Amino acid sequence: MNLIKEEFLKECHLSEKDITKNEIDWNVLNSIYLDYCKYKDSCESQADFIANTLRTHKKVHSVKSRVKDSTRLIEKIIRKTPSRKMKYGSEFQFSVENYKEEINDLIGIRAIHIFKEDWEDIHNFICRTWKVIEITANVREGDDTKRFEELGIEIYSRKSGYRSVHYLIEFFPTSQKVITEIQVRTIFEEGYGEIDHQLRYSHSEIPEILALNLLLFNRLAGSADEMASLINVLNKNLTQVKEKYEK
Repeated sequence: MNLIKEEFLKECHLSEKDITKNEIDWNVLNSIYLDYCKYKDSCESQADFIANTLRTHKKVHSVKSRVKDSTRLIEKIIRKTPSRKMKYGSEFQFSVENYKEEINDLIGIRAIHIFKEDWEDIHNFICRTWKVIEITANVREGDDTKRFEELGIEIYSRKSGYRSVHYLIEFFPTSQKVITEIQVRTIFEEGYGEIDHQLRYSHSEIPEILALNLLLFNRLAGSADEMASLINVLNKNLTQVKEKYEK
């Protein structure tokens, strides 16, 4: 079924101007939409495979996976066209041939762990298992970034306090290359990230009272992560003392 322009623009809060100002051909967008609708089943299978592979790691507490909605893909293509034109030149346009490589989050995987110190084991597992083409560490201003720097990981300081390490992996389940985003974060970072995302999605601009309380919540989530790590260290030390005493 074709994508109906009027319904699409209304649902995504876009206007005809958003399409015409970047010289986007609606027929091309519709072709991408139809192609992706057929491709989504394959994405679902690939997402399940990656998620199940991550679940085999003992430090991974839980895994979420999702495949991008067809309508949201077209919305993202419209919003990303200006930045791609800046990158590749004014003649660039998304097409059926290039959108799978240009949009890197058709498949999104989220691996959640309990203690902050578990991240590096999961990082090593991802790097051993897949070809990683990009890693970015999203941190809050003032966070300790020493280990990320030692590993040569690109660091983004987020004023919102959003924390998560993102990986772009590349693999070939068929003859066609697939690029997937894996996000790795703690349980407390996940809780904050989900609430922050819902608020930003429902407001064009977050009211000041909400923004201030989000920052407070972010500090509490960060403190909870530190407390969880301390409890983990104390537990290990107590276990070692007990084993030594019993021996």
